[in-house]
Amino acid sequence: MAIYAYTDGSSLGNPGPGGYGLILLETEKMVKKEISQGFRLTTNNRMELMAVCVALESLKFTNTEITIFTDSKYVVDSVEKRWVFGWVKKGFKGKKNEDLWRRFLEVYKLQKVKFQWVKGHAGNVWNELADVLAVEAANNPENFKIDHYFEQHQDE
Repeated sequence: MAIYAYTDGSSLGNPGPGGYGLILLETEKMVKKEISQGFRLTTNNRMELMAVCVALESLKFTNTEITIFTDSKYVVDSVEKRWVFGWVKKGFKGKKNEDLWRRFLEVYKLQKVKFQWVKGHAGNVWNELADVLAVEAANNPENFKIDHYFEQHQDE
């Protein structure tokens, strides 16, 4: 069984209203699940990372092999080049999105995660769908959540 997650984030202004979208695909049973959420004030990088967190949190079992496809170099490079692990050792001093990186690390260690960078807006059907979900969520203020951490720490 293979799990694939296509994730994307969007922000209308940076900061501004934003959202994430993700598609989880399970290959054995051919199951597809779409998840999205909008926030009243956030950033694109936060939404990119939030989508990855939610994808990992959506897995039912630990030690699941999952490949995350994202067009976010910020997310891919931070993990694949192991920068985030250095940030932990330094207490995230001077780094943004500490709350989401800590959230990510909690679920990351429970799974077998591979990242695959994909070029955004380049015709990948699943990446395009994740983008549509993220943009729709960012444009739907009646369903916004509040990104409390960001709103409390945005001036730091």
